[in-house]
Amino acid sequence: MNKESIYGLTFEQLTAWLSDHGHKKFRASQVWEWLYRTRVTSFSEMTDVNKECIKLLEEHFVIQTLTEHVKQEAADGTIKFLFKLQDGNLIETVMMRHKYGISVCVTTQVGCNIGCSFCASGLLAKSRDLSSGEIVEQIMNVQLHLDKLEQGEVVSHVVVMGIGEPFDNFENMLDFLKVLMDHKGLAIAGRRITVSTSGLAHKIYEFTDTQLQVNLAISLHAPNNELRTQIMKINRGIPIEKLMKSLDYYLEKTNRRITIEYILLKDVNDHQEEAEQLADLLDDKKHRLYVNLIPYNPVDEHSQYQRSDKESVLSFYDTLKKRGINCKIRQEHGTDIDAACGQLRSKQIKKAEAK
Repeated sequence: MNKESIYGLTFEQLTAWLSDHGHKKFRASQVWEWLYRTRVTSFSEMTDVNKECIKLLEEHFVIQTLTEHVKQEAADGTIKFLFKLQDGNLIETVMMRHKYGISVCVTTQVGCNIGCSFCASGLLAKSRDLSSGEIVEQIMNVQLHLDKLEQGEVVSHVVVMGIGEPFDNFENMLDFLKVLMDHKGLAIAGRRITVSTSGLAHKIYEFTDTQLQVNLAISLHAPNNELRTQIMKINRGIPIEKLMKSLDYYLEKTNRRITIEYILLKDVNDHQEEAEQLADLLDDKKHRLYVNLIPYNPVDEHSQYQRSDKESVLSFYDTLKKRGINCKIRQEHGTDIDAACGQLRSKQIKKAEAK
């Protein structure tokens, strides 16, 4: 039976666990600092922690559960990691370099059941949720990679929009966020963390009520129910009106800005008509959100979709701007590797099956 990742414990949970096993609170602070500041890879390296505690931790936990299966590096410095989990499943994690720092995009599930018809992540159905430890360990593996370069670089920004629907793994995602934000550990500020959802409205209410000061992004991709249902099956159960109502609640309670993600698909959702409809839909919220227009990364299995041409992208952008909608065209990263989320994982699984 596989041991649990110690990264899955928040500081409060670690403190309580050690207390239940006869250790004082300061011991948790020691262990925490070794994990997230010194970033050891074995318990035996925790030299100021007594032997009884080390033995206890070794009996119940492990530090490293992910192994690097494939690593792709792009000319722009983007790195896509394909990690193998203890049960043999594969997940993707992406490190991107920006002028403002280094961001990491993490995966929250093995596969995805949301079923967006253009997305590589949903090519393989969800088999399970990731534990909070497995999500945290993605960040730690990237940080260890940076540590080896000895350039003093640290992960400064995190986006939770890899494979899977984060709000479908809600409790583990929350524990992950608490570990990230803990000031005694990685200390990544909430304003530098973005969680993306395809629109689980009931979870948006719940997320709002946690009062975590992190950013929210919505994968919208269509401005009307007919089109959104066509490309995103989640819209059958949670139509746009229901989603917008949950966003009103979020805006009212948090006073934080929302990002609207909109992938542009050639001759599907990139016409002038859709741009006007999107502006109408967002008009009453336009001062409290911005639209991220995303060039599509083609996927072999979804050959019905192609990238919008440059003229269509610019026209869509201009229409939104003229209507007073804050928007930008997302800068692309890693275009010379398997850029689409889930693409590398899908290819590797097919290779293994072909052998």
